[in-house]
Amino acid sequence: MILRETIDEVKNRLDIVDVISDFITLKKSGQNYKGLSPFTNEKTPSFFVVPGKGIFKDFSSGKGGDSFTFLMEHEGMSYVEAIRFLAKKYGVEIKETEATEHESAQQSEREGLYILMNYAEEYYHNNLLTHEEGQSIGLSYFRERGFNDKTIEKFELGYALNGWENFSKEALSKGYSQDLLEKTGLVVKKEDGSSYDRFRGRVIFPIHNISGKVIAFGARMLGKEKNQPKYINSPETEIYHKSNVLYGLFQAKNAIRQNDNCYLVEGYTDVISLHQAGVDNVVSSSGTALTDEQIKLIRRFSENVTVLFDGDAAGIKAALRGIDLILKGGLNVRVVLFPDGEDPDSYSRKLGTTDFQNFLKSNRKDFISFKADLFAAEAGGDPIRKAESIREIVTSIAIIPDPVKRSVYIQETSNLLKIGEAVLLTELNKILINERKKSEKERLRNTDEPPPPSDPIADVSEPTKTDASSMVQYQEKETIRLLLNYADEALEDQKVSDFLFHELEDVVFVNPVFSEIFEGLKEGWEKNESRSSHYFIHEGSEAIKSVVTDLVAQRYDLSEHWGDKYHIHIPREGELLNEMAYTNVLRLKLRIIQKMLEENKQKIREAEGMGNESEVDSILQTQIGLDQAKKELSELLGIVIAR
Repeated sequence: MILRETIDEVKNRLDIVDVISDFITLKKSGQNYKGLSPFTNEKTPSFFVVPGKGIFKDFSSGKGGDSFTFLMEHEGMSYVEAIRFLAKKYGVEIKETEATEHESAQQSEREGLYILMNYAEEYYHNNLLTHEEGQSIGLSYFRERGFNDKTIEKFELGYALNGWENFSKEALSKGYSQDLLEKTGLVVKKEDGSSYDRFRGRVIFPIHNISGKVIAFGARMLGKEKNQPKYINSPETEIYHKSNVLYGLFQAKNAIRQNDNCYLVEGYTDVISLHQAGVDNVVSSSGTALTDEQIKLIRRFSENVTVLFDGDAAGIKAALRGIDLILKGGLNVRVVLFPDGEDPDSYSRKLGTTDFQNFLKSNRKDFISFKADLFAAEAGGDPIRKAESIREIVTSIAIIPDPVKRSVYIQETSNLLKIGEAVLLTELNKILINERKKSEKERLRNTDEPPPPSDPIADVSEPTKTDASSMVQYQEKETIRLLLNYADEALEDQKVSDFLFHELEDVVFVNPVFSEIFEGLKEGWEKNESRSSHYFIHEGSEAIKSVVTDLVAQRYDLSEHWGDKYHIHIPREGELLNEMAYTNVLRLKLRIIQKMLEENKQKIREAEGMGNESEVDSILQTQIGLDQAKKELSELLGIVIAR
């Protein structure tokens, strides 16, 4: 069990901007940072990081929390895994008590998978460097490819010995269970109950997740064994879903961000060869067809993709499929096509570092030029084929979600192909209209499906209708916001927390989540403990975390130079706390009175329906008292007709 002092030391050292920047690109926005949501496919940044409070808030998905929460949400880590990850990142020594038998039994299987995969990586890597078979076969192969020691270490390359049970016997002797070996896919279980190593006599390419943990392996056969594929990969497991992973992204993410461009290639050796040639901003889809999830991964670091493809027919077809998918994902696409018979790996070795980098820069084409050249070569002088080619290009443009980009590409196509812009726009509109019709038909087909559940607890905005319960909850939310952000700030003669807790001593909150937060804050106040947003983010439920991060994260921040530039003083909240706290108490009490009035009217109707005149009289007296209280509160607030 990790000691509290280790957790506290990690918290003291970490910088949430630094942590999250390892996974998405953030840009300064006032006192905060913002970027595109890593949880949804959005066009406008709505993901905010507030370094002063150590939290993030994603207004697109509603997720929020601290650095630990981000790693748990984004990387699927457990709380303990997040602590270990951050401790390693910031050089904090992990101190822990010896786990009890019960705690050991409860150790997450997911953590066990990561630990075993890390052991396997070290085992294969050690084989490559120190075992006679690994050196003579595996290391020799990598040397022939031109990979130096630095590159081999960078990608943690390895070798699996040519035997049925070399790895599994070694792993079992180290205490790893047979069950875990099978769940990682490192060992294959046969129908008769026996098992064998999945990887044998192959060079090994570890596949990392975005935080650097080994989650799978790719393996290449070096011999010419019949009925065996050239490459095999780990199967899908709890920690490895191939459609969500890009090979080399862990090693490339910083370079992609710095260059604002991502080179996309096809295989493991292509990625490694480009690194060897000084091109670090490169990833691979690892031999699988490109997926929407992989495109979203790239988009976290750059909106520019340059696709590198072989010059043969298969490479060109793959390029066309990939281009449309990337365009649909909202990214800008360029293409580099290699000479026939060459690929990024072979051509980088043939040209050398400098010439290869110059080749990439001078041979980049935008997707319009690439498709135009390709279709022109295919069409020759056939006007029908040329018309089909133009239609193909416009179809690709129609996929682009941004209407401004679509317009620019239409203009470029018009200039390049010498065809009227109006004609292209007409064709574009036909395609877009047909797509909308298809979408509408699909929507109507699915109208019988129940709508997704909403979360009224976490989404209480200012009410637009005179619904008393909604108004009360909105004011409860404002009370919580003031306490979370200004509890210890001084009013005229007391702190904000003292004033609010005294004034709202007998108030019972309607919203259960707001009530739990309020009672938690009140309990801390009574114990003279300062309970900030961090307390609720660490201790609270998912609903509480969402509400708290929403209330302490400001989406918009007034520039600190506004007053200097325009000579206009706009008071900030901190300057208006007296008025805000006082008004909030009055408004909350008014909303509660209004809710009670609505409920009381219903009671009168029910009593009248039952013919109970004495009860009607009693309720009417209550109604008169509530009306008087409403009038007094409205006058204090300056409201002529209270809502």
